[in-house]
Amino acid sequence: MTILERPRGGLHEACSLVLETDRLILRAPRLEDAKAVATLADDRRIAENTLRIPHPYGLGDAEDWIAVSNLDGGEDTFLITRADDGAVLGSCALRWTTDETPEIGYWLGAPHWGRGYATEAARALIDHAFGEHGVETVVAGARTSNPRSRRVLEKCGFQWTGVELHRIRAIRSSAPFDRFRLERAIWSSLKGWGRTATKVRCSA
Repeated sequence: MTILERPRGGLHEACSLVLETDRLILRAPRLEDAKAVATLADDRRIAENTLRIPHPYGLGDAEDWIAVSNLDGGEDTFLITRADDGAVLGSCALRWTTDETPEIGYWLGAPHWGRGYATEAARALIDHAFGEHGVETVVAGARTSNPRSRRVLEKCGFQWTGVELHRIRAIRSSAPFDRFRLERAIWSSLKGWGRTATKVRCSA
């Protein structure tokens, strides 16, 4: 794995981070991506399993999301695209709240489920968190009724820590989420991820 050396938060001032894996390119969303994002995200199955995605989800929602992505420094947001043709598959993010422990989140458009893309993107994000940001712990959550997302986290080495209630924007109510934690020591033992390696580069 190749990592760019920089102080935390400094690289964003000069360029956008791009994470590359065997099949994927994770990059900052651009305005021209709005139509593709809206088409994929306008799916109740996605909205009901995430905290912040509304339903229905239109072009204006996608444009608003892109406009504020990566602006506040508290979140590294990436569009998940396929390396061979640039097709938009979904999105993922690394988000900081009140401490030094970031949380990963992700969603993938339904036409792309079942192909291992979510796991590959999650592993790239995890490598970015531990390798580039130098954190000691990463946390994540998955709705208890979403076994696919739970399986992604388990394949990445996350350990279950309990259940919490979180409010879901799309259903205007709260639902239980399994909570997970991944420590640096476990990541270090798994970071080869088999055949998949993560490369980090800078895009102007």
